[in-house]
Amino acid sequence: MVNNHSLKDKVAVITGGGSGMGSAAAFRFVSEGAKVCLLDINPDHANKVKEQIEKAGGNALAIKCDINSSQEVKQGIKAAKDQWGRIDILFANAGIAGELAPIETMNEDDWDRTINTNLKGTFLTVKYAIPFMKEHGGSIIITSSVSGSRVFSQAGFSAYSTSKAGQLAFMKMAALELAQYKIRVNAICPGAIKTHIQESIHTSPDVKEIEIPIAFPEGDQPLEHGQGKSEQVADLVAFLASDFSSHITGTEIFIDGGESLLK
Repeated sequence: MVNNHSLKDKVAVITGGGSGMGSAAAFRFVSEGAKVCLLDINPDHANKVKEQIEKAGGNALAIKCDINSSQEVKQGIKAAKDQWGRIDILFANAGIAGELAPIETMNEDDWDRTINTNLKGTFLTVKYAIPFMKEHGGSIIITSSVSGSRVFSQAGFSAYSTSKAGQLAFMKMAALELAQYKIRVNAICPGAIKTHIQESIHTSPDVKEIEIPIAFPEGDQPLEHGQGKSEQVADLVAFLASDFSSHITGTEIFIDGGESLLK
């Protein structure tokens, strides 16, 4: 693990900070000298990460936050400002995979839940961080996906892919709007990464009717055999959060081991 303290004394807010890529980024940020505020819908997960960070000598807050709730998002972000006096980094990472279903039979509520969580949730997270980040500038990183940008072969993923495509457009608009405040905005587009997001997938029985069979005899991960790791994503997020990426904004970066080039 790199320990050059390139984020020394920075304050980071992470949604979905209790597991997966969010917790991996939290540990990485802390190793480089940052303080982290973990916002997560599951407070037990967030508190467990907080305890591990504090046991290692780091500083962390853990706050229950459903990114569908503007009030909870606003309060969670403000808690970081109240605790440490500033916010320098926002990792808008929380999201769900949602319902896998054909467009024809997809329930409207399932569509709304995916779009609202992934797209509106990102909007709310960025919206309420801006007033505090304007003071010193900083970096916003949004977790998008190869779905909705390069990969469209996942049957039933229309709501998820649409939300992820929307995040990229939002990121580019925000990058221009916030550049005057020295706030950079970028997005990461992971491929298959070992996380718990699969647990949020609900598959409709009739999704098989729209599947297009695709076979990769040698596997679908050109660079590695198997899924990527959350720690690899954390390396990228730490780079985008740091001054090493000071001239990068409005950009999506794919981190998928070449998977989306094959699919």
